[in-house]
Amino acid sequence: MTHDTPPRIRCRPIGDADIAGLIELLTKGFPKRTRAYWARAMQQLARRETPAPYPRFGYMLEVNGTPVGVILLIFSTLYANGEAHVRCNGSSWYVDPNYRGYAPLLLAATVRYKDVTYTNLNPSPHTVPIIEAQGFRRYSFGQIIACPALNPRVANTCVRPFDTRDDYGPSLRKEERDILVAHADYGCLAYVVTEKGEANPFVFLPRRFLRGMVPAVQLVYCRDVRDFVRFAGPIGRALTRQGILFVCLDATGPLPGLIGKYFFDRGPKYFKGREPPRIGDLAFSEMVLFGP
Repeated sequence: MTHDTPPRIRCRPIGDADIAGLIELLTKGFPKRTRAYWARAMQQLARRETPAPYPRFGYMLEVNGTPVGVILLIFSTLYANGEAHVRCNGSSWYVDPNYRGYAPLLLAATVRYKDVTYTNLNPSPHTVPIIEAQGFRRYSFGQIIACPALNPRVANTCVRPFDTRDDYGPSLRKEERDILVAHADYGCLAYVVTEKGEANPFVFLPRRFLRGMVPAVQLVYCRDVRDFVRFAGPIGRALTRQGILFVCLDATGPLPGLIGKYFFDRGPKYFKGREPPRIGDLAFSEMVLFGP
């Protein structure tokens, strides 16, 4: 009588030597994305600073040394009220159908750090029951497509593209300046809106609507989404000069004073942790690093 040897299944952090195999696995799992897309994603993770002791790339599931599952993780140190905290954006979760029963191992490894706020910003519909069972809760229920140039002017206001050579004064905190620098390097549009000498940072990610025919941007960062509503007119006219009429932003409902339309259940976002992420803060997220 012969006995089959049970497979050796292991969940572990991704290392540099695993990248080539995981690019192939991700291309298989997400056929709408190209191999070049995943190669760029891995390059972005490899070159950015990751706070210790968290993994640089994420976790993988392997069977007898062959990768069969992956989840990419983006750990970042962010600041709220002057205090540092760590946020982790989980992205691109895929497990080979033959080994789907082991998928919870990846999620369990992902959420092992108790002092981290976890986000899932683009969950596939079939994964929502799984992440909800892991304790994830929805914090953004839809999105607004706004046409901010239709909003009124704001007196004593100036909108300028962020320039590393400029001194914006103490109202632009160092951590905000670092966000502007990093996201401009990622290809985002970084602006500083000054009002009576006070600097207000904004970051937008270029994207396109209607099958790529209509240029638009996604609001990636601001101090408070109410700041975007307040400065919508000047910002919208600055974007119009770049040929951009529409801004997409996360929301829990319509925003009074902002000209646009709210779409419930469009782009819902989830979190796990003590405090939900702030609406209007997608800094260092997958859509920025990997592309929309």
